Amino acid sequence: MAGTLIYLIGPSGSGKDTLINLVRQQLGQECDVCFAHRYISRPASAGGENHVALTEGEFLARQRAGLFAMSWASHGCHYGIGIEINQWLAKGLTVVLNGSRGYLDSALKDYPELRPVLVDVAPEVLRDRLAGRGRETLKDIELRLSRNSLFDLDGHRGCLRIDNTHSPEAASQRLLSIINRFRRQGVCA
Repeated sequence: MAGTLIYLIGPSGSGKDTLINLVRQQLGQECDVCFAHRYISRPASAGGENHVALTEGEFLARQRAGLFAMSWASHGCHYGIGIEINQWLAKGLTVVLNGSRGYLDSALKDYPELRPVLVDVAPEVLRDRLAGRGRETLKDIELRLSRNSLFDLDGHRGCLRIDNTHSPEAASQRLLSIINRFRRQGVCA
């Protein structure tokens, strides 16, 4: 019995990594849920999510070798999800990953049972969070915000939403309830 792929999406700064980390802490030793790390052509010291840092050359070599189940480029970096997720899904596990809105249609072609979950945040809060990170110029932040308005996910079947404008703790409980809805508990027994 195949597991479920929960594909978390939302603009940079919406708090996807924070929510993933909070839910990981709550699930503790549960063996039926796996959180996929992203492989990114960005140094580990750049901050942000816990990712596998690769040079661009390393990333492209792994991509050519077929080691990514999914891969895309965005904001000057390459992002990949390792093929290990296919083994996890084949074992009936629930897999949670930080995906890309721009890659969602491609992901749905390869994983038609994928469950997209949009992390939403009010534009003014998003602007403040992006500025607080200190990674982008004000011009870059405005470009990100205008790009955000281009994504209309209302037409995607079953796209669930989490509002992370106020309390990350409350939003993480919503993500946990979504994960629990699709979990196949007992697959590790």
